[in-house]
Amino acid sequence: MGEQQHVKFPQEVIDEYAALGVDLQALFSAGHLGTRMGVQIVEASAERVVGTMPVEGNTQPYGLLHGGASAVLAETLGSVGSMLHGGTSKIAVGVDLNCTHHRGARSGLVTGVATPLHRGRSTATYEVVISDEQGRRVCTARLTCMLRDVNPGDAERVRAAD
Repeated sequence: MGEQQHVKFPQEVIDEYAALGVDLQALFSAGHLGTRMGVQIVEASAERVVGTMPVEGNTQPYGLLHGGASAVLAETLGSVGSMLHGGTSKIAVGVDLNCTHHRGARSGLVTGVATPLHRGRSTATYEVVISDEQGRRVCTARLTCMLRDVNPGDAERVRAAD
């Protein structure tokens, strides 16, 4: 659990970050928390980010998928979309996360799909729909990220975190 799979990025995004010497897999990964929870990002663009997470290991005492685990998946996917929207000159920082839990999940994988509701100069908002393996909606989340200018050293901090 937790190994990062190869993420499908648009070629222009790969080229843009490669020119800066930035490792896209590290920059747009689920991070240490997402890795511990088994989050896998399988598709990533500013228009759509898709990721999965196992229910096993991410449950509350009743054996259901923990609401906080759904929030981690939602924030990860929405943040990746926001970063891709902001481009290499911006850093996305989550400022608001809202999750509505519709049904429980006891096993298998859940899949989150993040799509933009708003993509501006200073903020980006994504809706994230998390579904179970039967396609039933487990959670609907909305994440707003502030897009701030990259400061010197931001890329080095990302590299050092790996």
